[in-house]
Amino acid sequence: MSVRGVVQGVGFRPFVYRLARDYHLTGWVLNHSGGVEIEVEGTAAALDAFLHDLTAKAPPLARIVSVEASDVPRQGYERFEIRHSVAEEGRYQLISPDIATCADCLRELLDPAD
Repeated sequence: MSVRGVVQGVGFRPFVYRLARDYHLTGWVLNHSGGVEIEVEGTAAALDAFLHDLTAKAPPLARIVSVEASDVPRQGYERFEIRHSVAEEGRYQLISPDIATCADCLRELLDPAD
């Protein structure tokens, strides 16, 4: 499945990993230039619950714009893993705002002369 929105830099892959483990699913998650890609295998009930919680319990800073799910042939994964990010030409990812202000930025922000 493809997840688009603000889903990078907000703890989304570790969230997906924990969710998949909670539902005893196998497969993988990775970042790509257009969002996050997830492939999961498990029982129909576990997959339904996973898909529901993916949006209902997403990290607070995540902003999911769309989730596109499709059936794919079973691969027989033995575990769930976080894979390395993949860059794809012509696809762009929404970027989350900085969630913490560095000391230099704070000084600049509070300096009336700047």
